Amino acid sequence: MPRALRHQYPGAIYHVMARGDGGKAIFEEDADGKAFLFRLGQVCASHGWRVHAWVLMKNHFHILLETPEPNLVTGMKYLLGTFSQGWNARRSRRGHVFQGRYKSVPVSAATESPYYFRIAADYIHLNPARAKLAGGKRGSLTSYKWTSLPVYASGKGPDWLVTDRLLGAFELSKDGRGRRAYVAWLEKRAANDGGMVDEAAMKALKRGWFLGESTFADKLRAMVEPKSLGKRGRDAVERFHDEAEAERLAVGALVALGLPTDEKGLAKFRKGDGNKVLVAALLRERTSVGNGWLANRLEMGHPGAVSRLVGEFRKDSKRMSEIGKLDKMLKSDT
Repeated sequence: MPRALRHQYPGAIYHVMARGDGGKAIFEEDADGKAFLFRLGQVCASHGWRVHAWVLMKNHFHILLETPEPNLVTGMKYLLGTFSQGWNARRSRRGHVFQGRYKSVPVSAATESPYYFRIAADYIHLNPARAKLAGGKRGSLTSYKWTSLPVYASGKGPDWLVTDRLLGAFELSKDGRGRRAYVAWLEKRAANDGGMVDEAAMKALKRGWFLGESTFADKLRAMVEPKSLGKRGRDAVERFHDEAEAERLAVGALVALGLPTDEKGLAKFRKGDGNKVLVAALLRERTSVGNGWLANRLEMGHPGAVSRLVGEFRKDSKRMSEIGKLDKMLKSDT
C-alpha cells in the first residue's frame, strides 16, 4: 500500500493527527496525557518546533505545529516511539499503540492569507465540543484540560506553545485582551452549534493532502521530483496522497466492522460481501481511488464487479444510510 508523502521544508506548518491502534483508547488516564505532553516538549526543545494548538482526545490527538527546520519525520518518530514505549511499559504489554502512520497535512499559513491556519486551529480547539465533552450546557470549553485553549485563556503555559501567531491571524492583540476575545468567540461557537465548522471549512479539511490555496498546492507539488512518481508526475502527487488516505480510512472501517485488515484475511470473505461493499462505497464517497484499487485492496475481484456493486449500493437509500453510521463509528469528524 502507498505510504503518505511527507513534505518537509523550513517553516512548514502541519495539522498532525494519529489514532489509537484499532480505535482503542490511548489517553486512558492522566499519566498518559502528561507523558505525551512531556515527550512533545522534548521534541520541541530538540527540534525547535513551535506548537500553535493541540488537543488530546480519548483515542486520538491533533497538533497544529510549525517546523522552522525540515525535521517533521525525525521529531514524530521520537515523539510517537518514546510515548508508545512508555505506554506499553506502564501496562506490561507489547505491540502497536497507534494505528498505522500518523497523518500530517501541510497547512498554508501565509500572513497575508491566514484563513486555513485559522480553521485548522479552530477545528482542533472545538474538538471537545463536537465530542460533547465540553462547551455550552456541558460547561466551558476551557474546562476540558487536555487542550491548548486553557493556555490561551490564562496566558500561562509551556514555552513551546506559541499563541502570538494565531492571535495575529485573527487580527487580535497579542495580550490578555486578545486571548480572552479568541476564547470567548470559541465558547460562543461551542454553545451555539456544538463546535461544528462550516461546510466550506469542512470541505477544505477533508481534502486530504493539503490545506490551503491552489497556489500552495502547486508549491508542494514542485517539491516532489516527478521522476520518483512516474510519467504523470504532477497528478501522481494527489493520487499518491489520496491512496494513502484511502488506506487509512479502509483500515479504520474494516476494524469497526470486525473484518480483517489484510488482503489475505479479506480473501476468505465473499468478493461481494456486504461489509466489503460498504467499505468500498465509503471510500468512493470520501476519496478518489478507483475501482481497480478497491478491487485489489478489499479482495473484491474484477474492478467491473466493484463498479456494479457500489452502483447498486448507491441506489439503495437504506444502505447509503449505513455510510453515515460507519462515519460515526470511525468518529472521523472529531
